[in-house]
Amino acid sequence: MRMKKLFLIFYLVSCTLAHAQVVKNNLSINTENTCMVFSVTTDDEVIYRYYGNKLRNLDAFSYELRKNPHQPFPALYPTFGGTTSINPALKLTHGDGIMASELKFSGIRTIPVSSDVVETIIELKDKLYDINVSLHFKAYQKEDIITQYVTIKHHENKSIKIENIASGYLNLHADHYYLSHFAGAWANEMLLEEELLTHGIKSIESTKGVRTAQTENSSFLISIDKKADEYSGEVYAGALAWSGNYKLSFQVSETGNLDIVVGMNPFASSFILEPGEEIKTPEIIWSYSSIGKNRISQNFHNWSRRYALAHGNDLRPIVLNSWEGVYMNFDEKDILSLIDDAANFGVELFVLDDGWFGDKYPRDKADSGLGDWVVNKKKLPHGIGYLADYAVNKGVRFGIWIEPEMVNPRSVLAEKYPEWIVKTDKYTPYVERNQWLLDLSNPDVQHFVEETFDKVVSMSSNISYIKWDANRHANNVGSSYLPSDKQSHFWYEYTKGLYKVYEKIRAKYPDLLIQLCSSGGGRLDYGALKYHDEFWPSDNTNAVDRIYIQHGTSHFFPAIATASHISSSPNHQTGMSLPLKFRVDVAMSGRLGMELQPRDITGKEVDFVKQSIDTYKNIRPIIQHGDLFRLSSPYDSKKWASLMYVSPAKDRAVYFVYSLGYHVRNEFYCKSLKGLMPHKKYKVKELNKLNKSSCFADGKIFTGEYLMNVGIPFNISKPYESGVLLLEEVK
Repeated sequence: MRMKKLFLIFYLVSCTLAHAQVVKNNLSINTENTCMVFSVTTDDEVIYRYYGNKLRNLDAFSYELRKNPHQPFPALYPTFGGTTSINPALKLTHGDGIMASELKFSGIRTIPVSSDVVETIIELKDKLYDINVSLHFKAYQKEDIITQYVTIKHHENKSIKIENIASGYLNLHADHYYLSHFAGAWANEMLLEEELLTHGIKSIESTKGVRTAQTENSSFLISIDKKADEYSGEVYAGALAWSGNYKLSFQVSETGNLDIVVGMNPFASSFILEPGEEIKTPEIIWSYSSIGKNRISQNFHNWSRRYALAHGNDLRPIVLNSWEGVYMNFDEKDILSLIDDAANFGVELFVLDDGWFGDKYPRDKADSGLGDWVVNKKKLPHGIGYLADYAVNKGVRFGIWIEPEMVNPRSVLAEKYPEWIVKTDKYTPYVERNQWLLDLSNPDVQHFVEETFDKVVSMSSNISYIKWDANRHANNVGSSYLPSDKQSHFWYEYTKGLYKVYEKIRAKYPDLLIQLCSSGGGRLDYGALKYHDEFWPSDNTNAVDRIYIQHGTSHFFPAIATASHISSSPNHQTGMSLPLKFRVDVAMSGRLGMELQPRDITGKEVDFVKQSIDTYKNIRPIIQHGDLFRLSSPYDSKKWASLMYVSPAKDRAVYFVYSLGYHVRNEFYCKSLKGLMPHKKYKVKELNKLNKSSCFADGKIFTGEYLMNVGIPFNISKPYESGVLLLEEVK
């Protein structure tokens, strides 16, 4: 009997050990306020344990893990194979036809990049095949940003086929998950949507190839246990730095876990990797906040100004763009007149938009000339250099529009190089917006685009700004350059080819300002933005719509990069008529510009716009370098929108309030302010006053404590009234 008891005890202990995992060591990625934690077991599995507020002691993660065969531990980088059944981050087929992979820990390296940036590389290796998977993390200390990408290299005897390779994976556990993401269409981009995730897989993806952010965006927020709040609650954020096809996958499992897989879209994109070759994913940018989503936005803004935006520390000039002023219907006299008006209003940069080029096929309409980057001498007999010199002599910088990735069928380029067009061998290429797409997977096309840029910039030493546009997406794709068995590489190689061109151009022209445009916000992602100084959020310049669009972009992208222009009334896209003050007040909340015919501004409105431009020059450092605080969302039922920017020293702030509907008698707007110093005193000055004052506070002094607890009431109640206040410290 005693022997039976001993055997039973031994059996139970053996079963317990068989269903346990012993932690060998813990790995962590740290910023000043956040950390990720992974555990390496004695079986060399790497388990995803934690992402959140920074932990000073990780000892508790070393306790023995109880293994459940029905609920495997979340892997650092889940693969198809082993015991996992979630949507995998990696799916490949080996040279012998085996589709499974099991990755084991093989090493870790930590590299101090700078005083603010630490890179950590976690090496994984398949337990049976000669495949190495490296996970690269960069921790940006002050910004509380962690970026991640993956590289794969192998030395199998045959090529392997990669069918899915994600940039990153995140595992969360909570009662409820609320997903905030962005959707829309041309002229209606980045509209915020929020939903409760339920069991199953929610996917957000694009297969457009180009303009992949026009109807969806590769950035998102996950709020824990309640809808996302600006200033409370746990929020996770991710943004994929990739301008090609992408897929965001959110899977709520039967265990209640949320598995997030983010990366390139595997749609029609299997990749043949030869022995010794390496493939690299785009970066996924992570951030976490325990005090609401506004801190997430500040993290991304601070990070992008330092690391993901050209000239992020330089103030942006005020722009007059020619498009809505003259479209393609202009001559030299018209452009000189626009430059005169720009100088008269105090504008600092004039941009000549589409319509200036084409010889055999003049660019008088959108159906011809694209690809033929020679000046249309009938329109501009003295050339671009003459216009640029004229502008600079007027005290205005000069910029110009290009769309070098595209070509019209009616162009010399299309006639000369038909093999450069993206198309399948047996089907006629489809025309979209009267144009075709050039094949940037082809090095010859990359060289042509680079040469085009050189050619345009060389037209004058006074060209200091380029507006780079892209007005269609990719469909019915095929490449005459790629071999027949690697046509599925097109989606990856096109985007990599674009980035190669960007890199060469930036190396050659480090001081040039370049705007990111793609039918508006169709290429709004950090993969492209890091090569640019700013982006065009939308071709819709209507101020009401821009409040919603720029509310969306502000979640991840900073005001310094957000081109926001005063446009005509009625608006050219919507036909909506709006007061000039409202249009100006909205445009001033980003990088201020003008998108209209200046001669349409008459009477006392001329002086108002001049004064507003001069005012913006004074408050520009606050808006472009300050911290954003969103106070009221335009999506709220109260029909108000408001935001403010506070300088890094907290000695100045700018406060914007917009009325988006009718408010009944005695209803007024008053919100507690954010980001000020309680003990400091601030003097209020109302800006952009036109006919009446918007509040009682003009000229008065308040403590930061009062403003952040009581606020300032506004007496704006009619649709499309607005107010702007400047707060300056009184010492």
